[in-house]
Amino acid sequence: MSESTQSSITVLYFAAASTATGLTEEIVLIPSNGLPLSSLGDLLISRHLGTDLANVLQSSQWSVDAEMVDEPDSVVLKGGEEVAVICPVSGG
Repeated sequence: MSESTQSSITVLYFAAASTATGLTEEIVLIPSNGLPLSSLGDLLISRHLGTDLANVLQSSQWSVDAEMVDEPDSVVLKGGEEVAVICPVSGG
């Protein structure tokens, strides 16, 4: 059963990330044994080749289930999470 080899997460895009991808959210399949949050950026960039997403992610932070993540290396996505790309906000 192929369902057992992959799980999924929901990625939310805001501001520049939404502009770069043309999306506000997407479902992303991840391995059933998990995906380090620190690897998610490369996966998303590979899904959106030819966009400015790589540049946007360099200055963005991650949020997992509405909690900001300070150390992406310490988080492993297991499936079912809602991950948001949080772009820097310019004030004025």
